[in-house]
Amino acid sequence: MKVLLFGATGMVGTGVLLECLDDPRVTEVVSITRRPGGRTHPKLREVIHGDFFDYGQITSDLAGAGACLFTLGVSAAGKSEAEYARLTYDLTLSAAGAVAKVSPDCVFCYVTGAGTDETEQGRFMWARVKGKTENALLRLPFRAAYMFRPGYIQPRRGATSSTPLYRALYVFVAPLYPLLERLVPRHLTTTEKVGRAMIEAAVAGAPSPRLEVADINALAARHPAS
Repeated sequence: MKVLLFGATGMVGTGVLLECLDDPRVTEVVSITRRPGGRTHPKLREVIHGDFFDYGQITSDLAGAGACLFTLGVSAAGKSEAEYARLTYDLTLSAAGAVAKVSPDCVFCYVTGAGTDETEQGRFMWARVKGKTENALLRLPFRAAYMFRPGYIQPRRGATSSTPLYRALYVFVAPLYPLLERLVPRHLTTTEKVGRAMIEAAVAGAPSPRLEVADINALAARHPAS
């Protein structure tokens, strides 16, 4: 299966990439990225692309995909609703629309977030915008689309956050994570599990188009390496 990966240089994207490279069911990973990720692998091909609102020049790279794993995302902190919508709704739908045109048999997996508001009517701006994005993705003519709604994600296998405060938090939580996982398992997952769950959804489907933390962890447990 050919996999398109958006966001491979981010924390979640790095985790997803590592799982794709390890999984024998994934034959090729095409990483659409603004800058080189610094990783080489026989299955990995990077496509350096500067404009994430226009894919006219790289449609051939998007064609023939069995899955598109979209892990790009920005924080809503300090942004107006219009700015956040452009970097969340517009950017995501630009990519998804381009993929749908040339790979309609693709399974699209989108990392959104716990608390996303699919009614688009709630009080929290970020949740409304994410909900609008989910709803639009589910209307596109993919073979299937799954909205991944993780809560807290613990980085594994060297995946790191680009935000210093978050990096410090993850280092602090790491030794406590096994205990927290036993106490509040429905709120916690890892980059490793998100990656495995995405692959499982693409290969064998998932029980619902919107996947909460428990669903993500259950899908990851189906993965042959788990």
